Parts: sequence; C-alpha cells; structure tokens
Amino acid sequence: MSITDALKQRRSVYNLGRNLPVEEDQVLDFITETTKLVPDAFNMKSQRVVVAVGASQDALWDTIYDAFGGKVAREKIDGFKAAYGTVLYFIDTDVVKGLQEQFATYAANFPIWAQQSNGMLQINIWTGLRELGLGANVQHYNPVIDDAVKKLFDLPDSYQLIAQMPFGSIEADPQPKDEDTTERVFIKR
Repeated sequence: MSITDALKQRRSVYNLGRNLPVEEDQVLDFITETTKLVPDAFNMKSQRVVVAVGASQDALWDTIYDAFGGKVAREKIDGFKAAYGTVLYFIDTDVVKGLQEQFATYAANFPIWAQQSNGMLQINIWTGLRELGLGANVQHYNPVIDDAVKKLFDLPDSYQLIAQMPFGSIEADPQPKDEDTTERVFIKR
C-alpha cells in the first residue's frame, strides 16, 4: 500500500471496540518500532509514549472523567473507554531543556521541533494502526488531565502530555471526509 493510500484510509473513528483483527503484540511492536523510527531534530529523542490497554485503559478514562469533576459527558468518555487501548503522547521536557542548554543558539526552536516530531509520531502511528485494520482518533483533554495521568501511571513531572489516541476495532464506519482543498492548497508557478 502506498503512503497516499494509507493516509486516505486513516480517519477519525469514534465507534471503537475491543475486537482486534491482529494480535496485541503486533500492535504494541508496531507502536514501539514507529516511535524508534520517527525523526526528531538533533536526534533529541524527546518523544515518550505510554500505551494503556486492559485494566489501564479503563482506569485511564475513568481518571479522565474524574479530572473534569463531571463537567464532561460520561457517554463521551465511555466511548473512548470502550476502545481496546489508548496511546498517550508525551514530550520529555528535560530532554528539550538539556538541548536548549547545550545549543543555546537554537534554544527557542527545540520546543517547536519537539512538537513537530510528536505530530509526525502521531500521524505515523495513526496511519499504521489503520493499516493493521484498526481505527483511532485523537483527543486533547490535556492540560486538565495532566497531573492525574502522571499520577496514575507514575510518570515524571518532565513528561508533557500532548495528546491521547484511543484505538481499537472499527465498530462503525466514520463520516465521509471533506475532500475540498481549494481553500487550503495553493499552487504557484
């Protein structure tokens, strides 16, 4: 499959289940390998990934619900909880700060470059999950949930939560994608 074909299949799937079409180890190995392969400026390796499955998946989404004190719909949270697992994307700010100190000329750019790498990691994992026959979506409940998630998974303070990606079996097809790019792509010759 070409990268374009894979990207066309990658969609935000919200109706997710726990019926994996592949072995769990295949999914976890893919996430690990992709994290290793995605580039990072100055090879800083600032990306951190936590994959919650099983009891950790349930605890994660219950923790997220509790962090909002009931101000988010339980049904919405339970939809994400119904997924097989969730990939949590972080940037290790200690790594970024270390490179800012080491290469002062570029100090302002390291947080930007870390965000760019995190975005590349997200799209690569998201697209690869789809190639494995899984659906996923990206959520941004941070920063409200940051401290609760760090406590739940005993993570260092230096981990900055960027996004949450529930993934699982596709229980219903997503809505059609808007294909109009006339206001987004401009070709100049």
